[in-house]
Amino acid sequence: MIPEINYWAVLLATLSTMVVGSIWYTPKVFGNYWMRVAKVEPDGKGAVGAIIATLLVSFVSSWVLAGATVIAWHFYGGSFLVNALVTALILWAGFTAARFITHDAFERRPAGLTTLNIAHELVTFVVMAVIIGVWPPAGTV
Repeated sequence: MIPEINYWAVLLATLSTMVVGSIWYTPKVFGNYWMRVAKVEPDGKGAVGAIIATLLVSFVSSWVLAGATVIAWHFYGGSFLVNALVTALILWAGFTAARFITHDAFERRPAGLTTLNIAHELVTFVVMAVIIGVWPPAGTV
Protein backbone atom coordinates (compact mmCIF):
# COMPACT_ATOMS: atom_id res chain seq x y z
CA MET A 1 0.00 0.00 0.00
CA ILE A 2 1.27 3.43 -0.90
CA PRO A 3 -0.18 6.04 1.47
CA GLU A 4 -2.02 9.01 0.04
CA ILE A 5 0.04 12.14 0.63
CA ASN A 6 -0.90 15.77 0.25
CA TYR A 7 2.32 17.12 -1.24
CA TRP A 8 1.19 20.72 -0.80
CA ALA A 9 0.94 20.08 2.94
CA VAL A 10 4.36 18.40 2.83
CA LEU A 11 5.88 21.42 1.07
CA LEU A 12 4.29 23.84 3.53
CA ALA A 13 5.44 21.67 6.45
CA THR A 14 8.94 21.67 4.93
CA LEU A 15 8.97 25.46 4.77
CA SER A 16 7.61 25.68 8.32
CA THR A 17 10.81 24.06 9.58
CA MET A 18 12.77 27.03 8.24
CA VAL A 19 10.43 29.46 9.99
CA VAL A 20 10.63 27.58 13.30
CA GLY A 21 14.42 27.33 13.06
CA SER A 22 14.78 30.99 12.13
CA ILE A 23 12.80 32.03 15.19
CA TRP A 24 14.25 29.41 17.58
CA TYR A 25 17.89 30.13 16.79
CA THR A 26 17.64 33.90 16.43
CA PRO A 27 19.97 35.66 18.88
CA LYS A 28 17.04 37.16 20.80
CA VAL A 29 15.51 33.72 21.47
CA PHE A 30 18.04 30.87 21.87
CA GLY A 31 20.64 31.81 19.24
CA ASN A 32 23.21 33.43 21.52
CA TYR A 33 23.10 30.53 23.96
CA TRP A 34 23.26 27.98 21.12
CA MET A 35 26.25 29.70 19.44
CA ARG A 36 28.14 29.93 22.74
CA VAL A 37 27.50 26.36 23.91
CA ALA A 38 27.82 24.74 20.45
CA LYS A 39 30.89 26.87 19.73
CA VAL A 40 29.46 28.23 16.48
CA GLU A 41 30.84 31.46 15.04
CA PRO A 42 28.34 33.72 13.24
CA ASP A 43 30.50 34.14 10.16
CA GLY A 44 27.85 33.21 7.55
CA LYS A 45 30.19 30.80 5.79
CA GLY A 46 28.53 27.61 4.64
CA ALA A 47 25.04 28.96 5.28
CA VAL A 48 23.80 28.21 1.74
CA GLY A 49 24.87 24.57 1.92
CA ALA A 50 23.35 24.19 5.38
CA ILE A 51 20.08 25.75 4.23
CA ILE A 52 19.87 23.44 1.21
CA ALA A 53 20.65 20.41 3.38
CA THR A 54 18.03 21.53 5.90
CA LEU A 55 15.38 21.90 3.19
CA LEU A 56 16.11 18.44 1.80
CA VAL A 57 16.09 16.76 5.20
CA SER A 58 12.98 18.69 6.22
CA PHE A 59 11.20 17.56 3.06
CA VAL A 60 12.05 13.94 3.83
CA SER A 61 10.89 14.34 7.44
CA SER A 62 7.63 15.98 6.35
CA TRP A 63 7.03 13.33 3.70
CA VAL A 64 7.66 10.48 6.14
CA LEU A 65 5.42 12.13 8.74
CA ALA A 66 2.64 12.58 6.17
CA GLY A 67 2.88 8.96 5.03
CA ALA A 68 3.06 7.59 8.56
CA THR A 69 0.08 9.74 9.55
CA VAL A 70 -2.05 8.34 6.72
CA ILE A 71 -1.09 4.79 7.68
CA ALA A 72 -1.87 5.50 11.36
CA TRP A 73 -5.19 7.11 10.40
CA HIS A 74 -6.19 4.13 8.26
CA PHE A 75 -5.26 1.78 11.12
CA TYR A 76 -6.67 3.66 14.11
CA GLY A 77 -9.31 5.88 12.52
CA GLY A 78 -10.49 8.97 14.34
CA SER A 79 -9.21 12.47 13.84
CA PHE A 80 -6.59 12.96 11.14
CA LEU A 81 -5.08 15.84 13.14
CA VAL A 82 -4.79 13.75 16.32
CA ASN A 83 -3.16 10.94 14.33
CA ALA A 84 -0.69 13.44 12.87
CA LEU A 85 0.21 14.81 16.31
CA VAL A 86 0.57 11.38 17.95
CA THR A 87 2.61 10.09 15.02
CA ALA A 88 4.87 13.15 15.18
CA LEU A 89 5.45 12.66 18.91
CA ILE A 90 6.26 8.98 18.45
CA LEU A 91 8.64 9.62 15.55
CA TRP A 92 10.29 12.50 17.43
CA ALA A 93 10.76 10.50 20.64
CA GLY A 94 11.77 7.23 19.00
CA PHE A 95 14.12 8.57 16.38
CA THR A 96 15.04 12.24 16.70
CA ALA A 97 15.27 12.72 20.47
CA ALA A 98 16.72 9.26 21.08
CA ARG A 99 19.46 9.73 18.48
CA PHE A 100 20.31 13.27 19.66
CA ILE A 101 20.65 12.07 23.24
CA THR A 102 22.83 9.11 22.23
CA HIS A 103 25.18 11.09 19.97
CA ASP A 104 25.42 14.05 22.31
CA ALA A 105 26.22 11.78 25.26
CA PHE A 106 29.13 10.17 23.39
CA GLU A 107 30.32 13.55 22.11
CA ARG A 108 30.05 14.89 25.67
CA ARG A 109 27.96 17.84 24.61
CA PRO A 110 26.38 19.91 27.37
CA ALA A 111 22.96 18.67 28.51
CA GLY A 112 21.56 22.16 27.95
CA LEU A 113 22.54 22.05 24.29
CA THR A 114 20.98 18.62 23.85
CA THR A 115 17.80 19.79 25.55
CA LEU A 116 17.67 22.94 23.41
CA ASN A 117 18.11 20.98 20.18
CA ILE A 118 15.62 18.21 20.95
CA ALA A 119 13.08 20.79 22.14
CA HIS A 120 13.54 22.59 18.82
CA GLU A 121 12.92 19.34 17.00
CA LEU A 122 9.79 18.70 19.08
CA VAL A 123 8.36 22.12 18.19
CA THR A 124 9.32 21.55 14.55
CA PHE A 125 7.56 18.16 14.43
CA VAL A 126 4.45 19.52 16.17
CA VAL A 127 4.18 22.39 13.67
CA MET A 128 4.65 19.98 10.76
CA ALA A 129 2.00 17.68 12.27
CA VAL A 130 -0.49 20.51 12.61
CA ILE A 131 -0.02 21.50 8.97
CA ILE A 132 -0.26 17.91 7.74
CA GLY A 133 -3.11 17.13 10.15
CA VAL A 134 -5.35 20.02 9.13
CA TRP A 135 -4.70 19.43 5.42
CA PRO A 136 -5.20 15.70 4.81
CA PRO A 137 -4.94 14.17 1.35
CA ALA A 138 -8.02 14.59 -0.83
CA GLY A 139 -10.52 11.79 -0.45
CA THR A 140 -9.17 10.44 2.84
CA VAL A 141 -11.21 12.39 5.38
